[in-house]
Amino acid sequence: MRQPQIIDRSRDQAFMQMALDLAAQGAALGEVPVGAVLVQHGEVIGRGFNCPISGSDPSAHAEMVAIRAAAQAASNYRLPGSTLYVTLEPCSMCAGLIVHSRIARVVYGALEPKAGVVQSQGQFFTQGFLNHRVLFEGGVLAEACGSILSEFFKARRARS
Repeated sequence: MRQPQIIDRSRDQAFMQMALDLAAQGAALGEVPVGAVLVQHGEVIGRGFNCPISGSDPSAHAEMVAIRAAAQAASNYRLPGSTLYVTLEPCSMCAGLIVHSRIARVVYGALEPKAGVVQSQGQFFTQGFLNHRVLFEGGVLAEACGSILSEFFKARRARS
């Protein structure tokens, strides 16, 4: 039987702040500012920020980069008991990867009303066909997570 997970709000906020710092690194490179940190047993095992433009890789979302790094470090494609902190609600590609990686919990900041599939569009993690259940929580440091995106796109429009 699975043990209930104890949620530590201050820990969630600290890891989300790390993800925000990574998002800022991506923004400095001209990438859409989304950052992700993967934590297992209280230790960061993977981190990443969006880099599809600089990496010429459409799959290089922050979640994908962090999960790949963690899987390589663990020498395992499954990451049970881990929590993914990401500044923006995951898309369908990343949600699928989260399930296949057996990540236990996803904590995200801002909603993604157009392409987010955790809460905004379709509630992916609650689908009955999935062979793994992912706990999720949105809204952690939501204002800061949304603000970095708004400022990025505002500056991009001003340059156009």
